[in-house]
Amino acid sequence: MKTKPEYWYKQSAVIPYRIKNNNLEILVITSRRKKHWIIPKGIIEKTLSPSESAVKEVLEEAGVTLKNNELFVGTYKYKKWGGKCDVKVFAMEVENMLQNWNENFRDRKWISSNEIDKFIDNKKLLKVIIKFINFHNNFKNVNG
Repeated sequence: MKTKPEYWYKQSAVIPYRIKNNNLEILVITSRRKKHWIIPKGIIEKTLSPSESAVKEVLEEAGVTLKNNELFVGTYKYKKWGGKCDVKVFAMEVENMLQNWNENFRDRKWISSNEIDKFIDNKKLLKVIIKFINFHNNFKNVNG
């Protein structure tokens, strides 16, 4: 039985990334209780689009600003609050890392794309991240 309002089960997330030395790196953060490495995610606010809400979450949770180059990557579901949350995932390039941010109790870490499976436990989320990595690598190979 769902224990929260229906809109709480509609969420969005960002795969924050950068290119360093011609390699793709993904920024991961710790969950609230520091048990898992995750990507920034949250409830889609009623007044914001999914991507706008995701941008707000990444600023609050990871303390980064993003370039305006959103890419919708996919969705995944997970169980929480007696129901299933449906998460829309976007990939966006990091522009700036802040020294102080709202949820600075979270750790953050840049991970090379070929090591992401060692950090992300949620297999459904990992599948979406790998989809983005493959897209990025294929795009890079085609465009040099």
